[in-house]
Amino acid sequence: MPPASDAGLVRAIGARQLTASIINVTIGAGIFVLPAVASAGLGAAAPLAYIVCAVLMALIVCCFAAAGSRVSLTGGVYAYVETAFGPFIGFLAGVLYFLMATFAVASVSSAFAGSVGALWSPASAPLFRALLIAALFALLATVNVRGVKPGVRLVEAITVAKLFPLLVLVVTGIWFIDPAALQWPGVPSAASLGKTAIVLIFAFVGLEIALVPSGEVRDPARTVPRALFSALAITTTLYLLIQTVAQGLLGPSMATFSTAPLAEAAGRVLGQGGRLLVLVGAIVSMFGYTSGDMLGSPRTLFAFARDGVLPAAVARIHPRFHTPHIAIIIYACIVASVSISSSFTQLAVLANVAALTLYLMCVTASYELQRRDVRADGAIPFAVPGGPLIPILAAVVIVWLLSNATRREFGVEALVLAVAAVFYFIRKTGGQL
Repeated sequence: MPPASDAGLVRAIGARQLTASIINVTIGAGIFVLPAVASAGLGAAAPLAYIVCAVLMALIVCCFAAAGSRVSLTGGVYAYVETAFGPFIGFLAGVLYFLMATFAVASVSSAFAGSVGALWSPASAPLFRALLIAALFALLATVNVRGVKPGVRLVEAITVAKLFPLLVLVVTGIWFIDPAALQWPGVPSAASLGKTAIVLIFAFVGLEIALVPSGEVRDPARTVPRALFSALAITTTLYLLIQTVAQGLLGPSMATFSTAPLAEAAGRVLGQGGRLLVLVGAIVSMFGYTSGDMLGSPRTLFAFARDGVLPAAVARIHPRFHTPHIAIIIYACIVASVSISSSFTQLAVLANVAALTLYLMCVTASYELQRRDVRADGAIPFAVPGGPLIPILAAVVIVWLLSNATRREFGVEALVLAVAAVFYFIRKTGGQL
């Protein structure tokens, strides 16, 4: 029997729908920008960083699959961590998710402004960029306050719009690759590989977002593992093809096209029309990601306020539109400010540090859930190959990637978690904010 909190939910999400959802949230802004970052760090050896990220994600997916097949509560990774380690650690996992979402959507909106600037050069001026980002979040906040939700058809249209230009680039560009541009200058060092991978991992994260509605997944013990592995295989294959084609078309110069490398690559084989196609596809993809985040992430602030962690005013509901309007406005202001003040790469790394820490918590939760043999609805859970070896390997690789982050990035995360812990214990002891 489902838990009381999930009793009213309908389990209507199957393997195909969950796979599509994971692909949709994973293939966002990163792949339109990060090929240039990978090329700058490793040159023609950039595909090696993709492989490192894919291997890490495969290990993490095993852990997510094991946890997701044992805990079917809505909340995804927070539910996994809370079930394994209790409400306080689960709360910190929720805070990490919010931190990751904030930096991730801020980085996407920063990339959105960069793509618009590549399409129309006056938009690249600092003042116009700031106004564009502010207008983007003002629009999305207004739409969400008024209660307008993107329909299924709109989501499907945005997904097609983001994948179509990428597939066109791969199918047409593969015939014009210069083999010399793909020759490795040598085997990259572990340090350069790690520094590139910790940025590139941004293009792979997102599966935790799609797993939030775990309480609505049909037969989670089978559906979650199948969807996770299928989505990872599809996205990794597509990413490797995109990087190879773009590198083969642009060569060493790809690193100089930091705002829109794929648009430049498409322009080499399809002319101005191809460049325009990829730029528009990137803009639509980033807008879709940002609008989807604005629909969901402000609800985290609302939930924290509802539970007494934030001031009660943040949990107010609009009397006419029945939406958490104050939480939406606050979230929009926070994300817009962060986006305007930082670059895509800086924000992506901050988001990645939070995501990797969250993944580390999920990996340890997966081990604990297996150790205690927790089972969802009595179903036979997914058996991780190698038993505890997979979570241990995943933890080792995550720690290695995190070792490439800076003190500033860890400092931001530590400060947020410390403040969150204070708020949590104030709530638990009945203190008033």
